Amino acid sequence: MAVKTSLKNVYSLKMGQIENLKMDSLSNQVTIDTIQDDFLKARDIRLDLLRLDLIHPQISGNKWFKLKYNIEAALKQGAESILSFGGAYSNHLHALAFAGHLSGIKTIGMLRGEEVSNHTLDDCGAWGMELHFISREEYRLKNESDFLESIQTKFPSSYIVPEGGNNEAGRKGTREILQGIDLNLYTHICCAVGTGATLSGIAEASLPGQKILGFSAIKNGAYLEEEIRQHTGNLNWALKHDYHFGGFAKKNEQLLEYIHGFQQKQGIELDFVYTGKMMFGIDQMIQEKKIHAGSTVLAIHTGGIQGNRS
Repeated sequence: MAVKTSLKNVYSLKMGQIENLKMDSLSNQVTIDTIQDDFLKARDIRLDLLRLDLIHPQISGNKWFKLKYNIEAALKQGAESILSFGGAYSNHLHALAFAGHLSGIKTIGMLRGEEVSNHTLDDCGAWGMELHFISREEYRLKNESDFLESIQTKFPSSYIVPEGGNNEAGRKGTREILQGIDLNLYTHICCAVGTGATLSGIAEASLPGQKILGFSAIKNGAYLEEEIRQHTGNLNWALKHDYHFGGFAKKNEQLLEYIHGFQQKQGIELDFVYTGKMMFGIDQMIQEKKIHAGSTVLAIHTGGIQGNRS
């Protein structure tokens, strides 16, 4: 089992800083877990996992960091609702719905594809999120100004947050993920990548000489590199494209067996959409000596296990 080091109060103190947000239920149980494995000892590598998934059972991992300044902006603007985008098992929408429920602001989810019902969306509805399904063709326009103007016209009192919280307010939050961590301990910092917002923030907050590795959950995700490049002046990061297992939310028996084995050995749940692929990628890079002996690696558990409910 992984050995836990408590980070009590490092994150919980930051959670209640936003006026009018009732976030007392956010956890102070975040830990850094040192992964115990003979395979790592033999290669003289320390692998730690920052357990941001323990911040809150619903507002899990990096989701709160990407949401908190967006919620703050919406409240300051006097918006009547917060509108955002995602799929049927969106961790982002799930967290937004609960955060809206806690803070007393209405939330609206624009969902990709045909109308479906599942546990994730049932939760969102129970927490007051208004759900709208749009075609995949329309969804591809989610970042286009004309489409966003039409959405704003339809929902004039809404504050619009991009998919995954990928805007300046979201990136401002992700730059705080490493606060309270002794970064001098680590040669590498790793995270899963969906939109690039978290990797951008981590790269900005990292130390010179550290290697920041992002593990893309998306097939043909080369476009993410330009997106990330626009939002960090640091050049110490790299995006790894070899561990997506066929594309976003795709999986196979090899990945599922790895995730199951990791949970059995370390007592930590991973999801097959993001964190499982990241940890598998780190494992492979260590085996292939792309992460060298003597390295100290901090992997970030960005939470969100809605994909596992599919």
